[in-house]
Amino acid sequence: MKFLSQILLLFLCQISLAQQANPFLAIDKKMDEIPLEKTISTTEIANYITSNFKSESEKVRAVFYWTASNISYDVVNMNEPNFVYSSEEKIANALKNKTGVCIHYAEVFNEIANKIGLKTFIIHGYTKQNGVIASTSHAWNASRIDGKWFLFDPTWGSGYVHNEKFYKKLNNNYFKVLPSKMIQSHMPFDYLWQFLSNPITNGEFYSGKVSNERWISNYDFEKEMAIYEKLSTEEKAFETSKRIEKIVILPGLINDYFLHKKEEFTVLRQNRNVEKFNNIVTEYNEAISAMNDFILYRNKKFKPVFSDDIISDMIKIPYEKLKKCKMEINNLGSMGKENQSGLNKLLMEVSQNVKIAEEHYKFVEDYLGKNKIGRKLMFTNLR
Repeated sequence: MKFLSQILLLFLCQISLAQQANPFLAIDKKMDEIPLEKTISTTEIANYITSNFKSESEKVRAVFYWTASNISYDVVNMNEPNFVYSSEEKIANALKNKTGVCIHYAEVFNEIANKIGLKTFIIHGYTKQNGVIASTSHAWNASRIDGKWFLFDPTWGSGYVHNEKFYKKLNNNYFKVLPSKMIQSHMPFDYLWQFLSNPITNGEFYSGKVSNERWISNYDFEKEMAIYEKLSTEEKAFETSKRIEKIVILPGLINDYFLHKKEEFTVLRQNRNVEKFNNIVTEYNEAISAMNDFILYRNKKFKPVFSDDIISDMIKIPYEKLKKCKMEINNLGSMGKENQSGLNKLLMEVSQNVKIAEEHYKFVEDYLGKNKIGRKLMFTNLR
């Protein structure tokens, strides 16, 4: 997962490029007035934005401006690994210290935007500047504004690094960018996040030359995104790795990300299986407890007297549970080598107790099929 610890080094010294007059001055000014005590929580920032702005365009501008203007690029720690931190921890650290790298900008933007009702995602990929492919990965955002997808890079929009020093300078070139334009410099690892009906390949991004023969034409990314959103975290990782595998996987960042997604899918699947295993253990223990109650009752020669239905259920329920546990264990996927011995041990115990429960179940079936005298005789040889 090396790619997660590498941060884009950076985001263009485009001082010489003239930018148009900012049409969002009123919004920006209002965001400058947010009380300092409200800037240590994405919820407080989101509430401030919804209280002061109505349209989606105004709101997303407020999110972009606040994130780009208030977080400074952390040059000192730009090569520190970030994959060990959760999203919550990254956001908390960025808001507290007002510093971060690309993933911190993207996480903060994503969290605030979603809290104010803008469907927003974090995109992972790599970039190209002046024809040169970056050697490190990058993270940016996509938001659906007024029914249309736009891209945002609050990191590149916040300023630039020169001689290992960060210079804050708002760059609106990376605010509300059309996908067809953003793809010139930002390439997602997963082509779903290109938001293009004719997505390009890694080779085309590298060379800057798009072939007339499209490898995917009329790609309905809106439909695919709707499907993607309904998937579990594990399924998302699996589908992402499948899409990455469809296009040319070039060495370096892309291959690293592909391997990471496959590893993520494997780990998530194993974690899910561990959860299933724990549920099976719980159910198994319940079944054993119930069967022990039956054995105690049988040893007392079915005293006190219960109805036939109750006696039948006393063994039928644990017997069925044990059979179910055995079936679920057999269908359980990998939990990793470190858990395999525990799985094998449980399977052996369950199998043994299924046989024991089956013997008791057959005894009860036989018992219930006899008259009173026959039932009494069944206990004469009980040990």
